[in-house]
Amino acid sequence: MSRYQIDVTTDPRYLPEQSDPTANRYVFAYHITLYNSGEQAAQLLNRHWIITDGNGRVEEVRGSGVVGEQPLLRPGEDYSYTSGVMLQTPVGTMQGRYQMQADDDQLFDAEIPIFTLSAPHSLN
Repeated sequence: MSRYQIDVTTDPRYLPEQSDPTANRYVFAYHITLYNSGEQAAQLLNRHWIITDGNGRVEEVRGSGVVGEQPLLRPGEDYSYTSGVMLQTPVGTMQGRYQMQADDDQLFDAEIPIFTLSAPHSLN
């Protein structure tokens, strides 16, 4: 077990009711769960997303916290939230990292594994 370890799981969903394919508007929600599997409590300070659409257009998003919060996770605790993104293509990917600060003031990154955003029937 590492002193500093935050595991990140993702669950993306296409939102057809908010999307308009005729206008190249594809809206996705993503549910994120962070789990502190380390030995130190840690607070999420910042986020850094890399969003790539099906045309290879890359957008980077940086900011403090997530959905207006900077949660503190003690060892064995988890935190979940849902957010969203709009793409101009029916397929894309997201990945990134959260900057965390442990109780001992050590900064470390929690990697967000790459995941696919895909409207139904857009991937074979």
